[in-house]
Amino acid sequence: MMQRSDNRGVAANERLTAMAGAVLLVVFVVELATVSDLGTLLSAHVFVGVLMAGPLAVKLGSTGWRFVRYYTGNPAFVLQGPPPLPLRLLAPLVVASTLAVVGSGIALVFTGPASPGPFVALHVISFLVWMPAIAIHVIGHFLEVPRLIAKDLRRGAPEPAPGRRLRPGVTLGMLAAGAIAALLLSPAAAPWIAWIDAGRAPGSAFFVVGLGLAAGGILVARLFRWW
Repeated sequence: MMQRSDNRGVAANERLTAMAGAVLLVVFVVELATVSDLGTLLSAHVFVGVLMAGPLAVKLGSTGWRFVRYYTGNPAFVLQGPPPLPLRLLAPLVVASTLAVVGSGIALVFTGPASPGPFVALHVISFLVWMPAIAIHVIGHFLEVPRLIAKDLRRGAPEPAPGRRLRPGVTLGMLAAGAIAALLLSPAAAPWIAWIDAGRAPGSAFFVVGLGLAAGGILVARLFRWW
């Protein structure tokens, strides 16, 4: 009985991770669209960047729980096994670069353009590292995520994982919390908007480079059959 309960807990964790990842993917795509033209979309860029912290917390929490349970020898999580080795090795870079991009972006909202310190360089560099890392990560899980979400949405599915109604609530609730934080912090970005309006908008070169790095990362991963 305990083994069955543990197995259902593994499935619940897996589906929560998938749901949070799907929401994050949509937010990431919107955020990337704003990067293409910061001269006119900086307000949206700041809002979406802060908003993503909510579902990101869910994703980090669920994957962190799986990590702890697997490496502390929980039988159900050990039986499920870890992700493929290449994706497992890539995971620390995905986490570190994501936290660096989001964290440095939020820090820049507070510092303003007058004294940004090291955060502009950190934001750009971590973005360029994050692009190929997240591209490989997304492609590696692209087919798995819809399948896991469909299991939660399908009525009468055999042996449903516990928390079927709770998972959407947690994910959307954290998304709403991120939106509230974004609304509260958006006025603090006014100095940056004035800075942009004064003709100092950054070019799109780093965005194009990031897209090239992402494409290159996917190509390399495919050549080496990482998934």
